[in-house]
Amino acid sequence: MNSLLIGELSPEQPSFEPTKNKELTEEFRELRATVEQMGLMKANHVFFLLYLLHILLLDVAAWLTLLVFGTSFMPFLLCAVLLSAVQAQAGWLQHDFGHLSVFSTSTWNHLLHHFVIGHLKGAPASWWNHMHFQHHAKPNCFRKDPDINMHPFFFALGKILSVELGKQKKKYMPYNHQHKYFFLIGPPALLPLYFQWYIFYFVIQRKKWVDLAWMITFYVRISLTYVPLLGVKGFLGLFFVVRFLESNWFVWVTQMNHIPMHIDHDRNRDWVSTQLQATCNVHKSAFNDWFSGHLNFQIEHHLFPTMPRHNYHKVAPLVQSLCAKHGIEYQSKPLLSAFADIVHSLKESGQLWLDAYLHQ
Repeated sequence: MNSLLIGELSPEQPSFEPTKNKELTEEFRELRATVEQMGLMKANHVFFLLYLLHILLLDVAAWLTLLVFGTSFMPFLLCAVLLSAVQAQAGWLQHDFGHLSVFSTSTWNHLLHHFVIGHLKGAPASWWNHMHFQHHAKPNCFRKDPDINMHPFFFALGKILSVELGKQKKKYMPYNHQHKYFFLIGPPALLPLYFQWYIFYFVIQRKKWVDLAWMITFYVRISLTYVPLLGVKGFLGLFFVVRFLESNWFVWVTQMNHIPMHIDHDRNRDWVSTQLQATCNVHKSAFNDWFSGHLNFQIEHHLFPTMPRHNYHKVAPLVQSLCAKHGIEYQSKPLLSAFADIVHSLKESGQLWLDAYLHQ
């Protein structure tokens, strides 16, 4: 293939070069081989079966709450909280199947992925694959990672991009206040006001009829379950309260590992460095593991995206040693500190934008 290699792509479309940071790349390959020899890429099927069962039990508990205690405010609220937990936890489980980290054959992973994301959540597997695989290839790289597409129209992200935006005298939003309006258009709004509608546009526009069929089974099931108890208006109210709660849960967890980290254009760095500079961890605890679906081990997840999540904590010391040897910061922080860092980073980048906008 070397005879076909002509040169670099254009500056806007750089590629990965394995020769960059060669020592780190080679040592990571050795680490990968060690991890495989340790059996850390093999899933414990009992873990994932119990995880699925706990989601289904929460789902039944939500329905029983209204059936047994009635539809007054407190049972309604408890039902909504339980259903939001179902949706959040199903989101973490579909993530496992989507990464092909549960079964050794892709067929079973894909089938269960459709079931969990389609039937339990009402979303299309193809849409998730389309978005998430881009994120893993180039995390926090502007115009490559769709997870930071809110820059620049809603938020100014990262120190470099924010200063660049200010120098260009672009002001789509009052970014110096973005750490305040984040609480309005970020966690509360992403799922109920955007994802909930965009996923239907995606599957219809791309003719993903299998995904649409799976999604319909979710809406039929949840309607038949709750309309008889709440009526149509009550059911719609419950549905959007659940999506509101789930959205807050989802956004805080998924952004705590990336938004405070380095965000920039694609600089054609080696793959390992690209992953490490864009990710941080949250301390391990039983609650943090459950609440985040083990995405508190974001560093390990990005380095080993097909590794079963129950093994992240086992490989973490090896990754820390690799980072220490090469002078790469390995960040791990308390959960609430990770949440606060999202807001702090937005405040900092907003101020950098304002300074550049006014003075540069």
